[in-house]
Amino acid sequence: MANNEGTTSSNVQSSEMIPVPILEKGVFRFDCSVDDRNNALPSISFKNPKCRDTPITNSDLHPTYTPTFECVEEEQRVNIELPSGTSFYGTGEVSGQLERTGKTISTWNTDAYDYTEETTSLYQSHPWVLAVLPDGKALGVLADTTRRCKIDLSKESNIKIIAPISYPLITFGPFGSPADALMSFSRAVGTVFMPPKWSLGYQQSRWSYYSDPEVREIARKFREKKIPCDVIWMDIDYMDGYRCFTFDKYRFSDPKSLASYLNQNGFKANWMLDPGIKCEDGYFVYDTGSKRKIWTQTSSGELFVGKVWPGDCVFPDFTTSEARSWWASLVKDFVTNGVDGLWNDMNEPAVWKTENNTMPESNIHRGDPEYGGEQNHSHYHNVYGMLMARSTYEGMKLANKNKRPFVLSRAGFVGSQRYAATWTGDNRSNWEHLQMSIPMVLNLGLSGQPFSGPDIGGFIGNATPKLFARWMGVGAMLPFCRGHSYNLSSRHEPWSFGEECEEVCRLALKRRYRLLPHIYNLFYLAHTRGIPVATPTFFADPKDMELRKQDNSFLLGPVLVYASTSDDTASNQLQHKMPKGIWISFHSNDCHQDLPTLYLKGGSIIPLAPPYQNVGEAKREDDITLLVALDEHDKAEGFLYEDAGDGYEYLDGKYLLTKYVAEKQSSTVTIKVSETEGSWGRPKRHLNVILLICTGSVLCAWGIDGEFVQIRLEESA
Repeated sequence: MANNEGTTSSNVQSSEMIPVPILEKGVFRFDCSVDDRNNALPSISFKNPKCRDTPITNSDLHPTYTPTFECVEEEQRVNIELPSGTSFYGTGEVSGQLERTGKTISTWNTDAYDYTEETTSLYQSHPWVLAVLPDGKALGVLADTTRRCKIDLSKESNIKIIAPISYPLITFGPFGSPADALMSFSRAVGTVFMPPKWSLGYQQSRWSYYSDPEVREIARKFREKKIPCDVIWMDIDYMDGYRCFTFDKYRFSDPKSLASYLNQNGFKANWMLDPGIKCEDGYFVYDTGSKRKIWTQTSSGELFVGKVWPGDCVFPDFTTSEARSWWASLVKDFVTNGVDGLWNDMNEPAVWKTENNTMPESNIHRGDPEYGGEQNHSHYHNVYGMLMARSTYEGMKLANKNKRPFVLSRAGFVGSQRYAATWTGDNRSNWEHLQMSIPMVLNLGLSGQPFSGPDIGGFIGNATPKLFARWMGVGAMLPFCRGHSYNLSSRHEPWSFGEECEEVCRLALKRRYRLLPHIYNLFYLAHTRGIPVATPTFFADPKDMELRKQDNSFLLGPVLVYASTSDDTASNQLQHKMPKGIWISFHSNDCHQDLPTLYLKGGSIIPLAPPYQNVGEAKREDDITLLVALDEHDKAEGFLYEDAGDGYEYLDGKYLLTKYVAEKQSSTVTIKVSETEGSWGRPKRHLNVILLICTGSVLCAWGIDGEFVQIRLEESA
């Protein structure tokens, strides 16, 4: 490293970092020296790596905060001092509380089975901090390195990041709000893929449903009991001896027939794939991979062999285009079996009976030049899962260009949202993990990954009826909604805990399906603008310091969700700290002490749907309901985004985005369309308007969508 001004000795260098404006106004890249900038490895987190390396020509741009650095031996230690009262969030997939001040996080993708609040490394790595300043403005900080990082937030209002030398630091802002900072961040690292609409419904899983008849019986019970559900997952036991891309010839002898049965009954069939490939001559995956020399190697150039589910396994080197295209071709062929979605598990990568349960850091990857070329595993470890997810995603696109892929990945990195949803891993069936579900999902959203959720009910152990009911109430409001449990746990289907819990689950999922048009709206915003689907309550008023640690509530756009995550307090007994403004509670005959309380912000309009049993039941001609809450100026606005729910015709303008406004004049509230976008015509359908009144009552009116609808207050009172 070149000597900088401020060098204290031949072994320790320290100074301010050198800023260069990049991407857009307010975004800066910092390096310790010009040599470091010129020699930096390519960015894997940026959607377009050239943006990180291309200055923008505006000499008037200067950073508000300039980090300092200290280089000691092989470590680069970066320090940013921020105003007293700054709050920290993000840092990706982390356990514990919402606000991250006082925590130290290690970014090293880890198979963190049965993690706790004290666990410092989970399955994903996001070397990113969102700092919310005392005035409500926000600064994003990204350490653009794939290597193991230590993010030290133990000192108040101070960010310290330690990683092997050398790496660029990227800052975003300060911008006017946390949402502004996240949108700028998303323009750099990419937004979430536009999901197929069915993937927003409830998904049922277990390790494992062991046979075709068992899966059919699970599907039959959902429909018999009228509990909404869109997906059933097949875990590793569907395979022939845990060999990926195969089916057990006795228990899943005809996967196409099973998929057809599920599809005919409104379910999608989703299946698991792991990166560990059994070392076995005659196994077509092993043979074709060996022929094309796509396996990861040891430091001496030998084939790396590690133990996972099938026994001795080799691992694709997803850092090369050769391996990714090979994997994508396998996925393309596999999808012809009736596969609707794919699940990438164990892709940290997890390797048993080794130090730290992963590959040796000395293993060699022959990476593509745009990823940094040939490097040892310590460089590529944190992006291995993301590159596997990318290959899986691209294979599904090859299989059918008219369908949006759905991939679920356990491991991830900054940018994984472009290819896959995620879940919070192997949690436990207890109240602590229910409590952590909300802040974990929120911090993933604040790190660029908005499509996440926990295993509802907990993966390890046995949920009680009350715990499961409360967890379903929370999980039904989170972006990714799936129940999943360990094979040694008691059964965790919604009907497994008695009639009362079953009814709570039914109410919770009906609530989700009523809100699906609104949730789809939020995913549209996440995809197009980078705004998380679920955000912390303080997003409603970033200046309110009392809201910044609140982690038993969250926002779905203008909807505030207040949940009970403790054994001894029902949702309706909670003392609510509300954001400023008008917030009106609402329900659809789904009130229950185990379900969260919902509020709509004054000035908002959200769309609702009937409680379908699955997304495929919905038709464009169905009646639409608008829920309206007026603000202090007697006005409200909102929108409804509609497309085919799958495919890519929306990119060619084949969608309908309708903006609605409501205004009270004298004793009449008028609701009308203010603006439309997209080439789709408006179907002939009825419009039901529900006006929320602060007294807790509602006023209703019917009309035709696209025409004025009026509610006369004195006649409807």
